[in-house]
Amino acid sequence: MELRDYIRILRKRGWIILVMVLLTSISAFAFSKWQIPEYKGYVTIQFRAARADWGLTNAAKTLLPSYRNFIASEKTARRAIERLQLDMTPQQLLSKVATKADEADFTLKVEVRDYDGELAKQIAQTMAEIFVEDQTEWNQRQDKRDRVEAFILNSARYALYRPKTKMNVLAGAIFGVLLGILVIFFLEWLEADIIWGVEDVERYLGLTVLGTIPAHSSRSYSKRPLWRR
Repeated sequence: MELRDYIRILRKRGWIILVMVLLTSISAFAFSKWQIPEYKGYVTIQFRAARADWGLTNAAKTLLPSYRNFIASEKTARRAIERLQLDMTPQQLLSKVATKADEADFTLKVEVRDYDGELAKQIAQTMAEIFVEDQTEWNQRQDKRDRVEAFILNSARYALYRPKTKMNVLAGAIFGVLLGILVIFFLEWLEADIIWGVEDVERYLGLTVLGTIPAHSSRSYSKRPLWRR
């Protein structure tokens, strides 16, 4: 097909794309509003070696997985539940918690998801504080030159985790465009062997039509194809 054929198709059936975009965007918006808002509380723990030694720093970085395991342990969860007086089991609390280690920045991020944003923030802050307290206690038993200090970089915060209404609507609009294009090409495929008028004859045969036989009425002409190939 040539470029002018695509332009002709868009002029003829472009409204289908607009309708599909409208429908999918409204559906995505309604779905976002239907969802219960879920929030993510997060806090970052920064580590610092006692001395600027390449070996000590890299050795400390290898401990990041063990630090993550400590935060995601039932012992830490139980202590956080006791401090916050939460009505849940350690397993239920841990199902809300996720940790991310960044060796480049030597940091550990604690994330907590909950339908209560303030509670998610408090849990993240408490679990980070418990870890820092235990790390400080562990450092007291080590030589000062071998210590790895841990401290909370910023106080815990929370933000909306989902739904992302704008992102969902945008994704719905893109899906609507693709769906509309598929519908258009399907309809064109169904009508590929039907000649509806003079323009189709000239396009398929590459010849100029000099004259046509008048139809009985404009009404019958609009409903019937000239020819089926």
